Amino acid sequence: EVQIPFKWKDAFDKGSIFGGRISLTVSSIGYEKVCVLFNIAALSTQIAETQNLDSEEGLQKANKKLQSAAGIFTALKDRVVGLIEQEPTPDLEPECLGVLSSLCLAQAQELVVQKALKDSMKDNIVAKLAGHADDLFAEVMKVMQKESVRTLWDKDWLSVVSGKQALYNGLSQFHQSKVCNAAKNIGEEISRLQYCLELFQACQTRSGMAGLGGCSDWVKRANRALTDAKKDNDFIYHERIPDVKQLTAIGRAAVVKPTVLPDKFLPNDKELFAALMPVHIHQAVAAYEVRKQEMVGKELNRMKEGTNMLNEILNSMNLPAALEDTTGGGVPASLKEKSAAVIEAGGVDELERLVRELPDLLQRNTDLLTEAERMLREEAESDSTLRAQHGARWSRTPSDKLTGTFSANATKYRTIINNATQADAVVKEKLSTHMQGMKALAGGESVLAQQLPSGAGGSGGSSTSRLKALMEEVETLKAERAVIESELKGTNPDMKTVFLQAAANGALNEPVLSVQSLGRSFGPLQQQVGESVTRQEKIIAEVQDLYQPFIQERGGEGGARENALKSIASA
Repeated sequence: EVQIPFKWKDAFDKGSIFGGRISLTVSSIGYEKVCVLFNIAALSTQIAETQNLDSEEGLQKANKKLQSAAGIFTALKDRVVGLIEQEPTPDLEPECLGVLSSLCLAQAQELVVQKALKDSMKDNIVAKLAGHADDLFAEVMKVMQKESVRTLWDKDWLSVVSGKQALYNGLSQFHQSKVCNAAKNIGEEISRLQYCLELFQACQTRSGMAGLGGCSDWVKRANRALTDAKKDNDFIYHERIPDVKQLTAIGRAAVVKPTVLPDKFLPNDKELFAALMPVHIHQAVAAYEVRKQEMVGKELNRMKEGTNMLNEILNSMNLPAALEDTTGGGVPASLKEKSAAVIEAGGVDELERLVRELPDLLQRNTDLLTEAERMLREEAESDSTLRAQHGARWSRTPSDKLTGTFSANATKYRTIINNATQADAVVKEKLSTHMQGMKALAGGESVLAQQLPSGAGGSGGSSTSRLKALMEEVETLKAERAVIESELKGTNPDMKTVFLQAAANGALNEPVLSVQSLGRSFGPLQQQVGESVTRQEKIIAEVQDLYQPFIQERGGEGGARENALKSIASA
């Protein structure tokens, strides 16, 4: 386990003038988890306390949070000793956690009673709910007074808890008396009313608060009910008043319970440390990523170079525009499609904006890379100096092993930037050469029509039909390459698991495992790229063989119109 010291202070110790608060420092992830869970439970009770209990939503949320807190405290009570493996602070003692769990559960049941009163539920149900709240607060009152924990609480905690125990016992008796009234059991009704008044008085005396839980209002209601019941009994029923000890026990309705501690509080959220792995596994994964990127880049370049060469050859023959230009006038359909694509992408203005941004982007990337290289160089020099100074005492992992992957990536990105500098110059040159054609395409069909002079038409013969079929094959070929490119970029085997399993078995050989994985994952795609290039070569050879017969079938070269079509098509 990682030896990180975690320090937490006791939640109930306020310190004194002679010393600070009690704390405990343990180098244990288990201890850290216990303390974090304790604070989650404490925060849940604070969230519950801030809710608007006059609203349905507020009552439900507060109740849910209190049951959740009770569940956490219960789980910690059962596990804390085993997780910490030493004497915990008083707030984490099992007895203390048991008190906190019982208190949260009692307060959750209290909210259930409040909701039942708010919703005007039947008296027998309210009596049972309040009776269970009485039981829960009685349990809290008992465990709070244990010798091991009684000094932890503020002095008013026990008085409030004992007051609430009396209050909810009184409410249970009061609502059961109304059940008796409905059943015309007047003697039992009077006995329960007298008893509930004693309990309400005990609530006020114990807590020192006359209005705890609305107690003063309940006293008034009970007195009115008792006066009416006595009057009815004196004039009508003449029932004997039973002793309170002889009364039938009121049933209990246990609605709340501690929420089971979940494996994850936010199961749908991304795990923060899911990507965390040992250094040697991280280095193996990084090395694999370099190999994968090189392989993917190589295959993508093969397809890109093939497509560019195919387009250049077809443009030099004015294909497929020449096949569509059968009338010698108007704008061929392929040029209309290309024009629409250029306009949708932003036209010449967007091209010029992107070109203007190239120097700034290049400089920013160069600066970032230069700074990274400087930091790597300084780290290596520092490690070398300290190693020479301290000799064998300097036992840190050598710099070249720790930063080898970073250095390799820096070299790779430096090559990319150098290549990008040359590519930028080529882009600017091509943009200048084809600017007129781009402007024509960006102008739409009307501008294209003005740029294209009239010329000879002709529908051609058998060569024309075959060339059209070959142009359809070209479009199919490009669509297939788009799919292959997407699969090449999207294929991402889980090498972390592979390397972890290999390391566990003592057989972590990154080069062998990486090559095997790349062969399995990318071998079929490499084969598809090779087949695509071979098909392209056959298509180009057949197009070149058919081009001259096609020109003869049309009656010769198209002159100025043919040249204009080629110029615009190559833009």
